[in-house]
Amino acid sequence: MDMTDALSSPSVAPAGDAPSPFAAIDADMVREAVRRGRGGASSDFDLLPGGRASFPPAGAPLRQAGVLCPLVDRGDGLRVILTRRADHLRQHAGQVAFPGGRVDPTDPSLLHAALREADEEIGLAAHQVDIFGAIDGHETGTGYAITPFVGLVTPDFAPRSDPSEVAEVFEPPLAFLMDPANRRTESRYFQGRDRRYYAMPWEGRYIWGATARMLVGLSDRLADLLDEAGLGGGLRDLRDGARPPHGPG
Repeated sequence: MDMTDALSSPSVAPAGDAPSPFAAIDADMVREAVRRGRGGASSDFDLLPGGRASFPPAGAPLRQAGVLCPLVDRGDGLRVILTRRADHLRQHAGQVAFPGGRVDPTDPSLLHAALREADEEIGLAAHQVDIFGAIDGHETGTGYAITPFVGLVTPDFAPRSDPSEVAEVFEPPLAFLMDPANRRTESRYFQGRDRRYYAMPWEGRYIWGATARMLVGLSDRLADLLDEAGLGGGLRDLRDGARPPHGPG
């Protein structure tokens, strides 16, 4: 997809490797987290002091997009299949994203758009993923309303990326991405405005912006389940405990 915030990615910081309560998560827990229903959509502006009120609406309706949050178990726990956009693209070159994209006129649904784009971008066919459902959407400053769908991919899936769209496919552990200890907020000044966003550096990749925010939404749901099962140790209290904002560099 190409709906992440149009900022150049800040420098990459090293990833941590501390044990995580999220290592207890399995596919059934994710399915239950998705089943519990969706809350309101997040937006690129939620981390600013005035929230969405800081930016008056442009007036044009948001364009719809569907993305896939594909989970896969390679034998060492659940991982998330992410892409890095091709470096030659005109928009958001080199940024990390879920497979997916904008809804075409021929798409009968948001899910169809997400699956179609995933097939085109990384060779993931619809029959290779068990869709759990949709989680909280995200509205971007570039005018998109993104709906993410979570699903479990068959373990023998081998990505075949389209080089015209995707430079790399990689699979960070779900436990790492879900843990608030590995998340921080960052800020920078862009086009005359302060911008704040979540970031999750992992092994030389920089996961941030809309993609990171949708992962935080899934993390919040899973934190509730872990706390209810007595495995979280008060994760509800940490869900907003990302590191303080700081500028890159």
